[in-house]
Amino acid sequence: MCMSTEANFFNEMLQSQGGTREPYQAYAQWLDGEDPKQLLKKLTEAESFFRRTGITFNVYGQSEATERLIPFDIIPRIISAREWSSLSRGIEQRVRAINAFLHDIYHRQEIIRAGRIPADLIAHNEAFEPRMIGFTPPGGVYTHIVGTDLVCTGEGEFYVLEDNARTPSGVSYMLENRETMLQMFPELFTRNRVRRVSDYPDRLRQSLSACAPPACEGKPVIAVLTPGIYNSAYYEHSYLADQMGAELVEGHDLRVHEGRVAMRTTRGFKPIDVLYRRVDDNYLDPLSFEPSSTLGIPGIMDVYRAGGITIANAPGTGIADDKAIYSYIPDIVEFYTGEKPILNNVPTYRCSEPDSLAFVLDHLDELVVKEVHGSGGYGMLVGPAASKRELAKFRQKLKARPGAYIAQPTLALSTVPIMTKQGLAPRHVDLRPYVLVSGQGIHIVPGGLTRVALKKGSLVVNSSQGGGTKDTWVLED
Repeated sequence: MCMSTEANFFNEMLQSQGGTREPYQAYAQWLDGEDPKQLLKKLTEAESFFRRTGITFNVYGQSEATERLIPFDIIPRIISAREWSSLSRGIEQRVRAINAFLHDIYHRQEIIRAGRIPADLIAHNEAFEPRMIGFTPPGGVYTHIVGTDLVCTGEGEFYVLEDNARTPSGVSYMLENRETMLQMFPELFTRNRVRRVSDYPDRLRQSLSACAPPACEGKPVIAVLTPGIYNSAYYEHSYLADQMGAELVEGHDLRVHEGRVAMRTTRGFKPIDVLYRRVDDNYLDPLSFEPSSTLGIPGIMDVYRAGGITIANAPGTGIADDKAIYSYIPDIVEFYTGEKPILNNVPTYRCSEPDSLAFVLDHLDELVVKEVHGSGGYGMLVGPAASKRELAKFRQKLKARPGAYIAQPTLALSTVPIMTKQGLAPRHVDLRPYVLVSGQGIHIVPGGLTRVALKKGSLVVNSSQGGGTKDTWVLED
């Protein structure tokens, strides 16, 4: 089956001089023998499966909480064992450094004393949580679950786009993508030795259990705290709770009872040991954060600091998501590990710095500009794809609040084929591997979630902005 190509972009399936790249060879042989019409029929079947299963998400904006089906493409993204080994080392190095950084800024702040990052970047950062100063979470783990967003620009060339250290989402789609592929194309998994991802819920439970608080007695009780059914990731919250055998709870299901956070049951209140929260810091405890919040549990921060519960991820980890902090991650990695970063950052301009701001304003049509605290593709500008009006409007935003933005060059993101009515066509992708951290070690799921920009030429892969997903294969040695 032939595929069109895009000049100047690395094609992960096809070699520039012709032929198929090694990781895709067994798959390509199978694909050449398939009827394109039957594959398109499979694509429709996959959509029906996702709709029946209820794999949707809510989009916030003009039509509040509009429910959408996440588009799924049946052509897998394939990564060799050698390539994955290198990526894994870089991800683990980065995650260890981030946890060390979080411990340091809430204790001695040695990195600031050493002059490696500005004190104002921490002290005046809205994601910095003063209530965590001097407190060490159970097991010394701040980021129990991390999603590291990566992009590929060439053979073995990967860059980190951002570190999702607060409440990374999307893992349920990774799991459902694999399950769908196994059901629809079982023969592919006999031809290709693909590392499994299905054990993620078990590993998540084990990892969270290993971070149980001092007050825990016996087998840890784990619960997933969700904002409720109208949250964009509610499907994932309920899915993970079900797969882990954990309780799915909302704030009104919980209360502080006899010094513990407990949930209502038919037999009274049952203490929770580990709370995997999918609620932002500001809404976690109305006594400590936003007083009007009905999503959290009054007094949970007092129980947390007293050793009565583990909160995953820890409050205050959002500062590691901060895109201004991101620009210092190479220094952070070197400071805490004594090693050069294995994975590179994308070159970043801090608009808070006058010289950088001047450069960004002069080259706005060439850059991607992001909000420092933004996520999900909202509030960003892709300069090369923006209209003159959009550029002018964003220029005013930058001048008004320069410290709220960073800018980066537009990278030549790699492409992976998707199935279309006209045949295979290349589309840009990123990759979000998921990392589990506990006192027992670090586990990186082999693969993760590949997000794909379904519109031709688009670099925006977020599902909230029209992107889709595909199964990610990491091959065995």
